[in-house]
Amino acid sequence: MMEHTASRPSGCTDPLNICLLTYRGNPTCGGQGVYIDYLSRALVDLGHNVDVISGPPYPELAGDVGLHKLPNLDLYNPDHLFRPASLGDLLASPINQLELLSMSSGGFPEPFTFGLRTYNHFRKKMPRYDIVHDNQCLSYGILGLPGLGFPTVATIHHPITVDRDVEISSAGSLLKKLMARRWYSFLGMQKRVSRRLSHIITVSECSKRDISRDFKTSGRKFRVVPNGINTDFFYPLPHVKRSKNHILVTNSADTPLKGLKYLLEAIASIKKERNIKLTVVGKPKKNGVIEGLVRKLGIRGCVRFTGRIEYEEFAYYYAKATMAVIPSLYEGFGMPAGEAMACGVPVISTVGGALPEVVGDAGILVPTADSKALEHAIVSLLDDPDRRCQLGMAGLDRVKNSFTWKHAAQKTVDVYREAINADR
Repeated sequence: MMEHTASRPSGCTDPLNICLLTYRGNPTCGGQGVYIDYLSRALVDLGHNVDVISGPPYPELAGDVGLHKLPNLDLYNPDHLFRPASLGDLLASPINQLELLSMSSGGFPEPFTFGLRTYNHFRKKMPRYDIVHDNQCLSYGILGLPGLGFPTVATIHHPITVDRDVEISSAGSLLKKLMARRWYSFLGMQKRVSRRLSHIITVSECSKRDISRDFKTSGRKFRVVPNGINTDFFYPLPHVKRSKNHILVTNSADTPLKGLKYLLEAIASIKKERNIKLTVVGKPKKNGVIEGLVRKLGIRGCVRFTGRIEYEEFAYYYAKATMAVIPSLYEGFGMPAGEAMACGVPVISTVGGALPEVVGDAGILVPTADSKALEHAIVSLLDDPDRRCQLGMAGLDRVKNSFTWKHAAQKTVDVYREAINADR
């Protein structure tokens, strides 16, 4: 880890010494790791010095980005799921014991305990950073950093209250509803912390509105900085011939918020009239809701689940598809839509959350939770190759002009400088 010794910049263009915090950072674990990876690279490309402090699983970072690891019990590691790797790890600190106790009672302690470890690290090491940027940990420990002399901003990608409410409503029994409510109990902490931060970055106007409402946090704190799309992995492959009647979806299979249920229902209806193929990038839970629905609808022969694929494979999957569909009930930003557009594939998306802000007029928008609307949009686009070509080109242009990580990094630095000046 780089320990910076430069003083705070006096000019508006001086390089900043930046610390990014993420309680888990591996890109394969979801959007938080992707955000840290791409943003850190883009900030370095702008000439800034960047370190990342992360809990496990750790991020995969560019070589010129520093990484400091804050170990925890790693209780979600499949090699020792829901238990410490060793008794020594458990006894190493009271924070570790608190982590195990909270997890054992059905909670999700990682944000809280990561914040405590982060505060202890800064208090002992006192590294010289100009700004600290918290990636939706929102732990009480983060609130102690400004008191140590570190201006601090946070990114809240979208209101996790939406995930909680959908999961609770989708739970099949009272016990499962209570378990879901317990797991999301960290939200009380995150709401209280957000109200005490001076600057909050979020990724869309929709997220700003919904976070402000659900977290009861002043809208004046928020600065909207849209995410970028990594065009190193998502780009057109014009030499690859598109398949006919082939739909691609990349959303998590068993997460109710992603709305795959409604797309499967649409595919089952379309299948009655024509040949159709759906590729789902991901893997459903064994004997889970999605597996059961595929059997019930009788569409096993036309639905393929790829399992996890490497980032280098995404462009090829998109290039082979006739179109991409994003059936989400809510997206704080809508990365799957942006990634499909970057590959030049026509997009059908719901209006869930911020998706209309990403898609704009470069795709077809339909209501959420409406399988019939999805069916109608898919069939109309299958029958209109000229419109597919037009939408594919429009989506690619929209990403190039509005959604690059360079754009995101430049706007993020503007927020950093505003927070630094406000702290003086």
